[in-house]
Parts: sequence; C-alpha cells; structure tokens
Amino acid sequence: MPSAKVLEQKKQIVADLTEQLQNSVAGVVVDYKGINVADDTKLRKDLREAGVKYTVVKNTLLGLAAKNAGLDDLCNVLEGTTAIAISPEDHTAAARILSKFADTHKNFSVKSGYLDGAVVDTATIDSLAKLPTREILLATVCNAFNAPIAAFARVIQAIVDNGGEAAPAEAAAEEAPAEA
Repeated sequence: MPSAKVLEQKKQIVADLTEQLQNSVAGVVVDYKGINVADDTKLRKDLREAGVKYTVVKNTLLGLAAKNAGLDDLCNVLEGTTAIAISPEDHTAAARILSKFADTHKNFSVKSGYLDGAVVDTATIDSLAKLPTREILLATVCNAFNAPIAAFARVIQAIVDNGGEAAPAEAAAEEAPAEA
C-alpha cells in the first residue's frame, strides 16, 4: 500500500488531468516508444509553440482522469507507453503535429484521441491532421469575400479608363457566354 503522501500526489495528478481534459477542445493519445531525446525535444517544442500541452502519463492515472472527464472509451487504448497531447483552443494542432511526427518515426504511433468531449478513432485524427491551419482557413474565407469586391472595382476602373463610355462590344461578347 502506497504511503499517504504518494497517494495524495496521485490524486492531485488525476484531478489536474481531469481538469485539463474537461477544459480542452481536443487531445491525442500516442505511443511514444522508440524515439530519442533529440526527436522528443523537437516534438515538445513544436507542440508548445502551437499551444498544446504534451505529457507522459501512467495509463492508470490517465484512465481515472478520462473516466472522470466522461471519456470512458479512451481507456481501451491505454496500454504500453502512453503520452497525451491536450489542446485547449485549437482543434487540429495536436493531431497535425503528432500525425506528421508519426509518419516520419516508425515506432511512434497515434492510439486515439478526443474532440469536443467525444472519443474519436485514428481515422478521424488523420482527417483532422490533413485540415489546414486556422489562419489558412480564415485567409481562404477572406479571399472568397474579397473576390466580388475586387471584380466590381475592376469594372468601375474600366469605366473610368474609358472616360465613362460603355465597354467595347467584343468585351461584352466575351462576358455573355460566361453568363449563359
């Protein structure tokens, strides 16, 4: 039987993990065996820069925290060496970084994960990893909104360049098939 001090430390670890799981939008559980210190340091740096908390944790403690957080199905993959990457804000960052790392390291593998309080499988994690970053998605949306405005500005500029006259007939003929 462990001492009271050790038991309290473990209870605190479970409480902290439970809080992190409940206050995050996504997380990925990985099997980290077979990676060297240099690769692990680079991986941790990449995750930290993305705002993801990466922790190596005992399966028993993570299992208790997952049950407390309502992620019971996560317990099915808690075997062997286990680490968890928890993302409080970005739904795709952990999946993107860890899947990319797993592709280049044969012993490192993604076990499972969760998204908005629901456990997801590795196929879903792979799908999340292929999504572009939030910044790229926002830029794409902004570009889509900007395109009609830019086209309108070009039309107005053409009218100004022609001295307020209508566009030549051949330009109108080119536009007509596009409308049909």
